Amino acid sequence: MPENATPPSRGPRRRGLARGAGAVGLVLGMSGMLFTVNARSAGADDARHPQDLQELTQQQAATVERLSAEVDELRAEVEALTAEQNALAGRPEVDPDPGEVVAAGSSPVTGRGLVVSLDDAPVDTRRDDVNADLLVVHQQDIQSVMNALWAGGAEAMGLMDQRVVSTTGVQCQGNVLRLHGRMYSPPFVITVVGDPGQLRNALGEDPAVRSYVRDAGELGLGWEVEDRDSVELPAYSGATELSWAQVPDDVEVLPGLPAPAPTVPTDGGDDAKAGGPQPAAPLVTVPSSAPAGRRL
Repeated sequence: MPENATPPSRGPRRRGLARGAGAVGLVLGMSGMLFTVNARSAGADDARHPQDLQELTQQQAATVERLSAEVDELRAEVEALTAEQNALAGRPEVDPDPGEVVAAGSSPVTGRGLVVSLDDAPVDTRRDDVNADLLVVHQQDIQSVMNALWAGGAEAMGLMDQRVVSTTGVQCQGNVLRLHGRMYSPPFVITVVGDPGQLRNALGEDPAVRSYVRDAGELGLGWEVEDRDSVELPAYSGATELSWAQVPDDVEVLPGLPAPAPTVPTDGGDDAKAGGPQPAAPLVTVPSSAPAGRRL
């Protein structure tokens, strides 16, 4: 290089490097801020988005309980408004029959009765030579006890903390009971209002219940029956409408009532005037009997 030559300037390049480093730092800073925001959002969303089946079940059960409470409030409001409208219209107030109120489950009930508890066999008492299905409480076990109690003259019944009504369905998923949208683990407690002596006799005479009691003695299943001078059952909370129902062919609907006389059309005139043959009467749900035993 000549002695009098001027060295090239490095200022613009250094400024370009500085601007590039600043941009990279800005991007890294924004990325860190986004990671932080996402982490906080994920932590806040844990309550809204359960991470496993147990959390989801607990969340759904809490939702059902909250909605049931809202239904109770709305039902009470509807009944109050209906009574007010009837009073303004001059309609006489009609008191429902107490027996119908109890049967419908629309009112709490208190009286003498029984408390029956069924439970799985303890884990430490299980044996390899026994089928594991025999060591847990099944859906048919609960149904057998409930059917026997109804046959023994139960006036009202509750399962766990809920009232049993005509539309109640008992469903087990594994060893978990699903009832009116809520999930329950054993022990399963059935509370009944009625004569304790008659109820005990009905349990002792039922073949399916006797089979369960035999397994309880041999395999360690939980079985306890306790007389109570006073038990309390809550009113039913939930919908009672049936989506559909069908009666089995071998089941008589409302036995004892005279069957309606068949309509015989005369010269086709009756059906023609009525627009063709008339549909049959609505069907109702009739509970089926429980199996005689629980051996699997």
